[in-house]
Amino acid sequence: MHAVAITGTGVFTPEAVITNAELVASFNEHARRFNEAHADAIARGELAAKPMSSEEFILKASGIERRHVMEKEGVLDPDRMYPRLAPRSDDDLSIMAEIALDAARQALAMAGRQPEDVDAVICAASNHERAYPAIAIEIQQALGIGGFAFDMNVACSSATFGIQAAADMIRSGSARAILMVNPEITSGHLEWRDRDCHFIFGDVCTAVLLERADAAANGGWEILSTRCRTMFSNNIRNNNGFLRPCHDQMDDRRDMRFYQEGRKVFKQVVPWVSEMMLSHLEDETIAPSDLARLWLHQANKGMNDMIGQRVLGRVPEPGEQPNILQEYANTSSAGSIIAFAQHSADLPVGSLGVICSFGAGYSAGSVIVRRI
Repeated sequence: MHAVAITGTGVFTPEAVITNAELVASFNEHARRFNEAHADAIARGELAAKPMSSEEFILKASGIERRHVMEKEGVLDPDRMYPRLAPRSDDDLSIMAEIALDAARQALAMAGRQPEDVDAVICAASNHERAYPAIAIEIQQALGIGGFAFDMNVACSSATFGIQAAADMIRSGSARAILMVNPEITSGHLEWRDRDCHFIFGDVCTAVLLERADAAANGGWEILSTRCRTMFSNNIRNNNGFLRPCHDQMDDRRDMRFYQEGRKVFKQVVPWVSEMMLSHLEDETIAPSDLARLWLHQANKGMNDMIGQRVLGRVPEPGEQPNILQEYANTSSAGSIIAFAQHSADLPVGSLGVICSFGAGYSAGSVIVRRI
């Protein structure tokens, strides 16, 4: 069995930014038009009026200040409220593959590796723009990587589950190095017309290169242990899918985009994830006090603060649990990887940390790493 290390990371960040102020102005205009157009039904009690949003509400509820998106104007159009992405032919590179290539090349460069050094590609994301052929195989071909590639989806935990899958293959000797990418275009599945969630998501792509630790040319982070956990829940759900037309559900239905029972998610996920992390550390005989940093899923600042406090047994010190959601918002599976990529280089050799994600499913993944 071979030791495995993360030796390269990459983050593609879209240029377009939507601030809370811009988002609120657009949403409130949409809500005003909706309420005006349906005034009679609202007055009769047949339809609920759409409430107004505010910057204060968004910041208090989530800690988010802005988000990067692939396309801005469509999202901010009160009559549209979702991105406007140009169609591409089958012969053109898909948009998910395009952003994955950018992040992947960063990860390869950081690790000092070339595509021929890689044996596999995993594209792990909460949504894929098509059923097949796999986005991962498209990325593999575009980079000139041999071996094999496949897509996987475990919602917000896709990246940590992808890390475990890649690490297991490298440990067993079935691959030398694996590129794991997370192209998250979450703006496409968010319901921007719902006040309770219209501010949550942003777009990004992350990439991680994993390889045998004894072959790491530029150092990195050895993966000491991984743990994955799932528990079925309807509290975060999206009902869209390839069977939708078979059910005669092609109309504009609310349940065909992201929706959640936010309060239930908070109450159920925080203790569930905290217990998983603590039991994982205990099984590896690592005390929480030995950890230099926690890189948590970036969904909600309140959730992260509470999980960090439960795991460490105290309020985390500044820098122990970095948040990036104020700049990126929730980027699904990519969030914990952004935090890791941007807030790990300062730690000395021997430092211990945990990459942890959690979300729809429910799913949760924990990766214990040590700087080498």
